[in-house]
Amino acid sequence: MLYDAHNHYQDTRLDSDRTIILQSLPELGVLEAVVNGSAEDDWEDVARLARDNAWLRPSFGLHPWYVKERTSGWQELLRTYLMAFPNAAVGEIGLDRWITDPDIEAQTACFRWQLMLATELDRPATIHCLRAWGLLDEQLRNLPLPERGFLLHSYGGPAEMIPGFVQMGAYFSLSPYFGHVRKAQQLATFAAVPLDRLLAETDAPDMWPPDELNEHPLQHEGKPINHPANLQVSYDLLAQVRGIPRDDLITQIGENYRRLFQASCVVKR
Repeated sequence: MLYDAHNHYQDTRLDSDRTIILQSLPELGVLEAVVNGSAEDDWEDVARLARDNAWLRPSFGLHPWYVKERTSGWQELLRTYLMAFPNAAVGEIGLDRWITDPDIEAQTACFRWQLMLATELDRPATIHCLRAWGLLDEQLRNLPLPERGFLLHSYGGPAEMIPGFVQMGAYFSLSPYFGHVRKAQQLATFAAVPLDRLLAETDAPDMWPPDELNEHPLQHEGKPINHPANLQVSYDLLAQVRGIPRDDLITQIGENYRRLFQASCVVKR
């Protein structure tokens, strides 16, 4: 019973393999996966996947990379999708100073509005953050937050900030990419996350694992992409860094996932 707390199965890089992938994941033990939209032009793709696959949970949000492309009607459209899917989360939203020429003012305004919408509708939020941890902490401390909590996906912030985020309701998910040697310090950070706040993700088709851990290699136009079946790598990495049996971790992550997303134990396929 595995749960993928964050991915982008609607991504066009998966188009040629998506049907086979979606058929195979339940056989590998994936019980539910959260498919995150990033911009107005992919929200319908996320909705279609959720309509066709009961085990996929949709999430709709405006990613900080795409705030400059938003239309005047993006807020109304986002609310429409969230109301159409009562089980949907809000995401992927967030703050990002890593990208070239970031419009932080616009990112912050969009992030604040979406987080307040998540709180209003009692939905969990999935948050992206790169090189903006201080700003994120400031915003979270000065906004109403979803009662059920929020997810800091592929958490790359410092260990010292974890207790504060936990107090505000944060969960933390790890992707297969943290298996790369250069990510050892960030992987070690997950030893400081309380067990009841741990989640696993793929961020597929991004964040693929190192070759030695990649039992499901996948490419698009000659470049590596992350196969959603690499979710198992995330579980193995977390079990390793926490020093607990994988089966115990699977049970704990299942409890955490269902608490945050208010999911049932059994999903009809």
